[in-house]
Amino acid sequence: MSKHHVTTTINGEPVEYLCEAQQTMLDVLRDELGLTGSKEGCSSGDCGACTIICDGNIVCSCLMLGVEAEGRDITTIEGIAEGDKLHPVQQKFLEHAALQCGFCTPGLIVAAKALLDTTLNPTEEEARYWLAGNLCRCTGYDKILRAVMDAASVMRAEAGQ
Repeated sequence: MSKHHVTTTINGEPVEYLCEAQQTMLDVLRDELGLTGSKEGCSSGDCGACTIICDGNIVCSCLMLGVEAEGRDITTIEGIAEGDKLHPVQQKFLEHAALQCGFCTPGLIVAAKALLDTTLNPTEEEARYWLAGNLCRCTGYDKILRAVMDAASVMRAEAGQ
């Protein structure tokens, strides 16, 4: 089977890879590029464990083909922190104990970051709506929502709002 050449940007870096036409973006990230933070949970777009940001929109990478990344800007969980400095969402997930097994955590953090890229002052209803595509079987959602709202507060303060 012939492979397709794809040129894209992942986590702020230009990336080129070869993939088969039917290969998912999740498989490309994990198997071709070694970015294993995005997890395969359901393979049907129901759980959100594989959530990435593509051109500013949250996407289940199990539903996106690797060839669709051509010319796009992709952010994965590996691109959220700045070096050793955690993103406020990551820090607040730790502080609020908003994770247990950690399987869903990358997708939730990526989705929360995408929300806060859109608005630094989300209502709880907006945060719930934004995270509705991410399932967690361990923690419940109260700690997750508190972590996201607290991160928004920190980011507003950092932005002088």
